[in-house]
Amino acid sequence: MTSGKIPQTVSHPSFNRLLGETSGAFADLGTFLPLVLGLIALNQFSPQGIFLGFGLFAILSALFYRRPIPVQPMKVIAALVIAQGLTPGMLQASAMLMGIILLILAFSGAITWLAKQLSQAVSVGIQLAIGLQLMWMGTKMMSEFWLLGVGAFVLLFISKFLPLRYLAMPLIIAAGMIWQASTQTDLATNLDIQAMTAPFQLAWPTSVEWTSAALLLVLPQLALTLTNAVIATSVMAQEKFPEDAAKLTPKNFAISSGLANLLLAPFGASAMCHGAGGLAVQYHFGARTYLAPLIFGSTCLVFALCWGSHIAWLLSLIPMAILGSLLTTAGLQLAWSKRLIDGKPFCIFVILSTAVTCLAINAAAGLAVGIILEQGRRTWAMLAMR
Repeated sequence: MTSGKIPQTVSHPSFNRLLGETSGAFADLGTFLPLVLGLIALNQFSPQGIFLGFGLFAILSALFYRRPIPVQPMKVIAALVIAQGLTPGMLQASAMLMGIILLILAFSGAITWLAKQLSQAVSVGIQLAIGLQLMWMGTKMMSEFWLLGVGAFVLLFISKFLPLRYLAMPLIIAAGMIWQASTQTDLATNLDIQAMTAPFQLAWPTSVEWTSAALLLVLPQLALTLTNAVIATSVMAQEKFPEDAAKLTPKNFAISSGLANLLLAPFGASAMCHGAGGLAVQYHFGARTYLAPLIFGSTCLVFALCWGSHIAWLLSLIPMAILGSLLTTAGLQLAWSKRLIDGKPFCIFVILSTAVTCLAINAAAGLAVGIILEQGRRTWAMLAMR
């Protein structure tokens, strides 16, 4: 005789977890879609190659890390390619060069040494700077339609205190797409749909493109990748999933990013990396396991295999202001740390000095300033003990 109880496999907690993983899987769209759509619609890059790259990278990351480790475009490279109208060959060359550099740093032990020099204060300072930059970018996107962008941001913020918070993000995006379809007033509707349906083509960078990519794209991107996509992502991942700390190391993140870029760029993939901001916002919206990147990666593969005018039109319906609200939320999650209010005075000084230098110069300079200050503190402490 049965007890009449509902099986555990269909209980509400399981459903809520799946909902959280699904919501978290697409929580980083504020970073992902503007850059990807820009590369496809404005630079006429192959959508099949780009989505294939992200799909395979996300799925392989899911299977290896078993945690919601995000994949996203390398922001500096993508932004410069879009802004300056650079060629697909330069994007490919920059991705492969980044892949080679990351693998060398990983297997030489240099990335492990660098991570050991990075105290928590320095890491928080770098995250604060990058978070503020993401919030600034998101705010500019929200300015396309302030009422819609700010309204979406407020709803996303309030939703974190509600029981069904994981429903907020997909419902807001769906509502924005319905509004967009009915008004057709947002910047995203002006994307060139015909350009977004260009056929898939294989290509290889020329010698000039290799040289130009190294100087114009790789050098500006390298500091941000090492700090945000490798070291800061490792720090945050180990903090959120301490039981998996042995796998969530800077070396492993450098290897996975390096292999993905080196092997997938020849097939038209964009320069890709992990990211602390993506991890922060995915975790915020409910991602806890490998399901989130698996869902995201599978969706990208479907887009790559079934790409056409209908999918291009569907993605163009997501209002830019709502994407901006997602990006601002990601920036806020990354920028905030309890160390900003409960840290010791010198710790807060290091955080702010690192962040200000990152914003004023670049991430590499901020990292150097933070390490110098921390080394100075340690030396002072050793002298004081004598």
